Amino acid sequence: MNYMDIKRCDIANGTGVRTSLFVSGCTHHCKGCFNQDTWDFNAGKPFTQKEIDTIIELCKPDHIVGLTLLGGEPLEFVNQQGLLPLLEQFKAAYPDKTIWCYTGYDFEKDVLDKMYFQWDFTHKFLSYLDVLVDGEFVEEKKVLDLRFRGSTNQRILDVPKSLAAKKAVLWDEKGRYF
Repeated sequence: MNYMDIKRCDIANGTGVRTSLFVSGCTHHCKGCFNQDTWDFNAGKPFTQKEIDTIIELCKPDHIVGLTLLGGEPLEFVNQQGLLPLLEQFKAAYPDKTIWCYTGYDFEKDVLDKMYFQWDFTHKFLSYLDVLVDGEFVEEKKVLDLRFRGSTNQRILDVPKSLAAKKAVLWDEKGRYF
């Protein structure tokens, strides 16, 4: 797996101050994507234990409330595999900090009905996530002042509740995570 960037302090991609990892590789190719440079799976640099250690260290301060995964597409086959060691080590180091993930995939149709059964690591991957923003960016549905989303078709999901219900459960901003 490759990555394009690690942002030390990000306030745009989830609640609070977060560290964000932008992975390389995306097959959606959404019209109007803000990050087309990340579409190529070979773009950027290899993601190794060195980068995992860097992210773990960047998340150490108390003002960093969590980690956000975006890209590119974190839920692409190769990216899920590459991100699992990071998720495991992050949650071991910071069990109370949250993990947000952005995906162009639809939670029910793509993740639960396909990936969850086709790839044995998807279940484990999802078990580390607190919030998932799902759905492709749709330029015709773009709204500039949407919180944590680019277009109105995208949803902010509570992953533990969604997995328990086996369907999408919207994240409650006033809920348990913040």
